[in-house]
Amino acid sequence: MKEVKTPKKPLAIYYTIVLLLILLLNVVLVPWMNERQIKEVDYGTFMSMTEEKNIGKVDIESNQIIFTDKDNTQVYKTGLMDDSGLTERLYTAGAEFSSEIVEQGSPVLSFLIWFVLPIILFTALGNYMNKKLMDKMGGPNSMMFGGMGKSNAKVYVQSTEGIHFSDVAGEDEAKENLQEIVDYLHDPSKYKDIGAQMPKGILLVGPPGTGKTMLAKAVAGESNVPFFSMSGSEFVEMFVGMGASKVRDLFKQAKEKAPCIVFIDEIDAIGQKRNSGQYGGNDEREQTLNQLLTEMDGFEGNNGVIILAATNRPESLDPALTRPGRFDRRVPVELPDLKGREEILKVHAKKVALAPGVDFSVVARMASGASGAELANIVNEAALRAVRAGRKSVTQADLEESIEVVIAGYQKKNSILTDKEKCIVAYHEIGHALVAAKQTHSAPVQKITIIPRTSGALGYTMQVEEGNHYLMDKTELENKIATLTGGRAAEEVVFGSITTGASNDIEQATKLARAMLTRYGMSDDFDMVALETVNNQYLGGDTSLACSAQTQREIDQKVVALVKAQHQKAIQILTDNREKLDELAKYLYQKETITGDEFMEILDSPQ
Repeated sequence: MKEVKTPKKPLAIYYTIVLLLILLLNVVLVPWMNERQIKEVDYGTFMSMTEEKNIGKVDIESNQIIFTDKDNTQVYKTGLMDDSGLTERLYTAGAEFSSEIVEQGSPVLSFLIWFVLPIILFTALGNYMNKKLMDKMGGPNSMMFGGMGKSNAKVYVQSTEGIHFSDVAGEDEAKENLQEIVDYLHDPSKYKDIGAQMPKGILLVGPPGTGKTMLAKAVAGESNVPFFSMSGSEFVEMFVGMGASKVRDLFKQAKEKAPCIVFIDEIDAIGQKRNSGQYGGNDEREQTLNQLLTEMDGFEGNNGVIILAATNRPESLDPALTRPGRFDRRVPVELPDLKGREEILKVHAKKVALAPGVDFSVVARMASGASGAELANIVNEAALRAVRAGRKSVTQADLEESIEVVIAGYQKKNSILTDKEKCIVAYHEIGHALVAAKQTHSAPVQKITIIPRTSGALGYTMQVEEGNHYLMDKTELENKIATLTGGRAAEEVVFGSITTGASNDIEQATKLARAMLTRYGMSDDFDMVALETVNNQYLGGDTSLACSAQTQREIDQKVVALVKAQHQKAIQILTDNREKLDELAKYLYQKETITGDEFMEILDSPQ
């Protein structure tokens, strides 16, 4: 879509025009008028006026004489003749010699030119600018607030460079829901004939980076109708009532251009629940929300105006905003699955030069849990890596390495571990991989490295699921906890001491064990009782316990027991496979990075 921008003329241009007009009057008109007031006479008349002592001021120049009468009411000029006694006669006549004679024009005319005319020009300019600003800001009441009541929504029209549904991959269900809106805008008669009505509002919800804004642009690109785009935070103003005024102005513009689409990004900025105890009755945000509710489903209809909105926090929206008749339809825009990730990678890879043999299915499996924005970043990082290496195309290795860059950061070239630290990290990572490989229902190991990363990790073990995995049973979760404790277990088995390198493993194992007890009901004592609630599921999924203090203590005890049991299991696995642990750690120490195939080949080889 192409944004329509209104040309703006700086205020200085208008003032420059007025100043030029005044300068023109000063340089051209006034001298011309003064010139018209000088009366030219012959030298005889000048001599007669001298003899009659009717001379006031005299200015003798190189080729002419300019003089006034006795009362200085009229200016004369005559040619200069060869007259040796001229000066003496002028003194006798009482003339006053002056180097400059100020021409006395009409005082009324001078007043009009130098006082009245500039006032008229500047007054006219002020009225013109005032009218322009009032029209732009939505009325005279907006003037004192600098136009804060005026909606600053960006307006887009159809463009050959617009985004279409073909440019959006991995969100087939969301596109199917939105395709119906496009069809309605193209041919509303078939819906009206049967009595069907399109939803007035569609709410796009999902994690950050999944393509909610891009889907809205695709709807506009497919519909070929005007598209108004505005962020929820742009409605928030310092003065009460200005946000509501912006809402009115936005819908006024939309009705004038109907059928059209209005897109409000991050609508939770103005759509949060009212009467939460944090705001007063005259709160600006609340008034803005009330105006939005009225515009969406009030006495006056919005025929032909379809509202799209996007948010990461649907649970925080006011129920009046999400009820049928306002946002009738909620379209989830979730993280893409394996097939969706592969399609998204292919879409973004169209913009880069690819080497033969690139397998996007492998890259998609390695990028498990990545959003559309992260996948786009992976492709871009791969292209940058190819440029740094001096190649003309992106290879499979570039894409795989870019996944690690997005997940763990760049390799730290200036971070050199001591031999002892390098050995500890090697055993730590092999501990994770070996515990995972010796348990059932564990994801295969894809890669192991002990090269430090900019994220702070001194090494990591990458496990990749073979396909989509939506459900996990109790055994799988316990095995995952055991795998997380495998690094610390390896340090204990080999060195008999522990280091600080397992901090992230401890955090993840504890979080998973607590979720098993409080959210997944995997406890005989608590059974299927919800003891924890998830807040902001699309923004990190922070949790809060919903139980008594005594129950919290019991939960803590059971979490400790669960993690401890899996830790002991990991120690037992590594103790039973000590020779393979040493062999794999030594190989990783030498190579620094090994693939999953290399790991399994050594593991499966006979002693």
